[in-house]
Amino acid sequence: MATEPIDIRKNRYPFCIVWTPIPMITWLFPFIGHLGICTSSGIIRDFAGSYFVSEDQMGFGDPAKYLQLEISKVPGGVSAWDRAVQDASEEYKNHVHNLCCDNCHSHVALALNNMAYPGKRNWNMVAVCWQMLFHGKHVGCSGFLRTWAPAVLLYAIIAVIAVFLA
Repeated sequence: MATEPIDIRKNRYPFCIVWTPIPMITWLFPFIGHLGICTSSGIIRDFAGSYFVSEDQMGFGDPAKYLQLEISKVPGGVSAWDRAVQDASEEYKNHVHNLCCDNCHSHVALALNNMAYPGKRNWNMVAVCWQMLFHGKHVGCSGFLRTWAPAVLLYAIIAVIAVFLA
């Protein structure tokens, strides 16, 4: 897997896709959030807004989930991984952010396509979202709570109101 271990305290996630909740949107739909992709040393790169790819400062806070990928599945290894993340980030510095079409998920998909992970070049924002949803791990208890607590609370309030109004 990684040459360096994941270090949650330092926000270092080598060879990972990382996810953080987006206030209000994630509260309604807890499977929707903001994505970034990390270099081999764990530095987070994320398309945080039009013409802006941040480095180690995710647009909506520290990661709540991560998905560590296998470097052995990248033709060209570590250098190909880092080059793909860099190239995708440079490309997205020229893009207008669009919440529905050209967003952080698209940035991550381009990086995965650039590195041909795992031998494929047809990644898209939906495929990346599914991978994170079904295979991502929470960053401890706090990551789990940041992901699910607002939605559970909101839906519970709606259910209580619906019961009393019925």
